[in-house]
Amino acid sequence: MPKYNRILLKLSGEAMAGPARFGIDPEKVKSLAREISGIAQSGIEIGIVVGGGNIFRGIALAAQNMDRVTGDHMGMLATVINSLALQDALEQIGVQTRVMSAIQMHQVAEPYIRRRAIRHLEKGRLVIFAAGTSNPFFSTDTAATLRALEIKADVIAKATKVEGVYDKDPMVHPDAVMFENISYTEVLTRSLGVMDATSIAMCRANHLPILVFNMNTEGNIMRMVSGEPLGTLIC
Repeated sequence: MPKYNRILLKLSGEAMAGPARFGIDPEKVKSLAREISGIAQSGIEIGIVVGGGNIFRGIALAAQNMDRVTGDHMGMLATVINSLALQDALEQIGVQTRVMSAIQMHQVAEPYIRRRAIRHLEKGRLVIFAAGTSNPFFSTDTAATLRALEIKADVIAKATKVEGVYDKDPMVHPDAVMFENISYTEVLTRSLGVMDATSIAMCRANHLPILVFNMNTEGNIMRMVSGEPLGTLIC
């Protein structure tokens, strides 16, 4: 029995890249689509926000000398590319998917309209929210939080490359300790860097839980929505 009825899955751009950590790895995207299709077929309503780091980092050096607003718009367009790649992989295995973009580009994606997004979810379609919030100075973490609140998701599922939230970087410190549960306030005061501070504060103000889990372990998405003990719950 699924624990959640509607989730917002936040993926990093690196989740699309595979071992190279940049660009789009077709096999990695197909694998990701298969994992997601498993929970879509169980009747859970899914919204997804994908980052753009795998594409944008390839032009990051050029962007260093650019206006911040221009750089942020480039990053938003990178998320659209990732969203279309994920949509294609999902639809190839029979998952009805819609990409809704905060930046209007009618030829490639639907414009983001909240009521329409909710209607897609209610009809069993998976919705990928692209182009962030359309505003510079906001991360895709903030976009994910905003969309989760707008569609009334039960939880933000934050997919990472580690098992959960640690007291320090586990990639650098072998003695790092993982939390099973932690409060929003503690995440902020300890600067644990799970999501940006704006996102955590928005979740705290609206009582929206965040579940941080390892995306690289096969089957973890299904375990997460089934309510198995997994990762770290921020609440």
